[in-house]
Amino acid sequence: MKIKVIQGDITTIKVDAIVNAANSSLLGGSGVDGAIHRKGGRAILEACQKIRASQGKCGVGQAVITTAGNLPADYVIHTVGPVWNDGGVEKERLLKNCYKNSMELAIKNQLRTIAFPCISTGIYKFPKGLAAQIAIEVVSEFENHKAIDEVVFVCFNLFDFELYTHCLQKESR
Repeated sequence: MKIKVIQGDITTIKVDAIVNAANSSLLGGSGVDGAIHRKGGRAILEACQKIRASQGKCGVGQAVITTAGNLPADYVIHTVGPVWNDGGVEKERLLKNCYKNSMELAIKNQLRTIAFPCISTGIYKFPKGLAAQIAIEVVSEFENHKAIDEVVFVCFNLFDFELYTHCLQKESR
């Protein structure tokens, strides 16, 4: 499995699935969540509404999959990251679950390529360095799993790109 970091807009990436840093309502919001819903179109919202009707809201750390609508990806995996507030081990565990459950959902759906944004580091205020470390560590645990060919961390800004690149280089040593 190849892991790489790029700077860009996750809504423009052609992979089997992009991951959405969703909120528990699954109905869109701000940041990457809003961008994915806007650019993906009505099909994503309708798919999320069906999920809500059958299971209710999506819990923190959990993941669900929908169509990608008008996006170049085939699917969107929606995961709800934790709000940092006072932080702690429980918040770290929940963020780990976001990555773990997204990867497992990709494997279950026989997806070969997946792209992640920086989950919980925007308005949820998870410390960026810790979030990057958790993301790289959890995804790296799947490295020997033959089902996934490539994982891309898509960082919207240069600061995050450099941070994730540094964490990936550290993990590779």
